[in-house]
Amino acid sequence: MFQGTRKGGFVYVALIATLAVTSVQAQSGPVKNVVLVHGAWADGSGWKGVYDILVKDGYHVSMVQEPETTFPEDVAATKRVLALQDGPCVLVAHSYGGAVITEAGTEPTVTGLVYVAAHMPDAGENESDDGKRFPSDLSKSKAIKNTEDGFTYLDPAQFHEYFAADLPAEQAAFMARSQVMNKAENFKGVITTPAWRSKPSWMLVAGSDRVINPDLERWYATRAGSHKVEVSGASHAVYISHPKEVAALIEQAAKNNR
Repeated sequence: MFQGTRKGGFVYVALIATLAVTSVQAQSGPVKNVVLVHGAWADGSGWKGVYDILVKDGYHVSMVQEPETTFPEDVAATKRVLALQDGPCVLVAHSYGGAVITEAGTEPTVTGLVYVAAHMPDAGENESDDGKRFPSDLSKSKAIKNTEDGFTYLDPAQFHEYFAADLPAEQAAFMARSQVMNKAENFKGVITTPAWRSKPSWMLVAGSDRVINPDLERWYATRAGSHKVEVSGASHAVYISHPKEVAALIEQAAKNNR
């Protein structure tokens, strides 16, 4: 009886050890879940080209539709989608969404962050103040308009010029007329615990970005030690105009998540 119990115990311990190794191997494999977060004056439909590539390549892709009413609500909307994932995921953002994922990306399911022509503030910072380090063409213009109740939008007549210069005029015109207005105070949303301080990050620099100065995007990447790629000549709408390059960077993050 005693010998049988010992044998059973050895088998049990071996089984637990095998399961533990299998679990570690599973966690170190490629991440298959991707969550995409849009920026200000846009919505999730802009990710369609990137979405199609990732889905074709076997990824499970979800998009966050932030209300852009308050910064905390945009963070909460992102965490709500993260909670629906069935395993580890890569969290991706464009523009203002970079501040959102910097705050929301501390969730344990997030293995890495991808910033696509996006802001990347540190603790105690906000994107509005960070933008002053390297002012953009947009910040020097009068293209940002304000509603009476405190929301911002881009002048539709100047949307193509500043936001999406490398897209067809007709497509930019539709985006201008369907843009989501962003509460002005959202740009001053202060980061508490920046996720990129504890998790690997990737930055795609849009070489001809007029909404965020490309030098600021480069500076963010250098400070964070991010893996950086640059798309020469790309506008702020690089996630729409260059979906292959964006998807490739996301897949790189998914395959190098340790």
